[in-house]
Formats: sequence, structure tokens, C-alpha cells
Amino acid sequence: MQYLHTMVRVSDLDASLHFYCDLLGLEEVRRKESEKGRFTLVFLAATDDLESSHEHKAPELELTWNWDPEEYTGGRNFGHLAYRVEDIYALCEHLQANGVTINRPPRDGHMAFVRSPDGISVELLQAGEPQPPQEPWASMENTGTW
Repeated sequence: MQYLHTMVRVSDLDASLHFYCDLLGLEEVRRKESEKGRFTLVFLAATDDLESSHEHKAPELELTWNWDPEEYTGGRNFGHLAYRVEDIYALCEHLQANGVTINRPPRDGHMAFVRSPDGISVELLQAGEPQPPQEPWASMENTGTW
């Protein structure tokens, strides 16, 4: 058995690609559009997984955009996506500077949670050992749910 991908439905493909690619740093691996089915599939991979992803050996995130508007609720109903990151503080600062709410700040230098434009919970985990606690994160309260 091999883990292939996680699929999330998105309501605004451009906003989702901005969040996942421009802000989180994932890269588009491939795209499939179906005129008949009226949907677009965009597969994304973390930079460290790109080479393996092209060989279909690394897990990917599949964004499914249905062309006909639908309302999606309960973005957390499947759990969350999780990514290991090189510098959790720098990434959280980058996300926050670009209007993303840090729902669970990295107070411990190890873990943070944010949400995508469609309410999908995304866990960020510091690679290796946790970083020493650092302000403003150490004293920042949770915002909303994660």
C-alpha cells in the first residue's frame, strides 16, 4: 500500500493556490481540467518531495475546484494537513504579514495551526528540535479554532 494524496475541495482556486503555493511554499506538480466534468484538479507537493512526486512516489495535496459554485462547510471534518517546515517562526511571520490568521501560534517553537481560504486546518511542525520560545509567539493567544 502507498499513500498517494489528500484531496480538498476549494471554492476559489486562485485564492487557494496563493495560500498553498505563494504563502506555504508548495509547488504545482500537475493539473487536469475536465470540460465534461466541469472541474479542475491541481496536484501540489512540498519542495522536498518534488522529485519523488514526479515519479508518483511522494504524497501530494490535490485541490479540486468544481466550476459550478458549491458551498463547503466543516473544513476540519477530515482532520488536517501537516507539513514539516525549516523555520516555523519565519513561516508564521510570512503568513501573518500576508493576512493569514495564526490560529494556534508556535508558542513552543514546534507547532502552529493556520487555515486555508476554505477553512482547511493546516498544521505546521518545526523540522528537528523545537526552536527556543520567542516573542511575539510565546505569549500569543489562540485565535478561533484549529
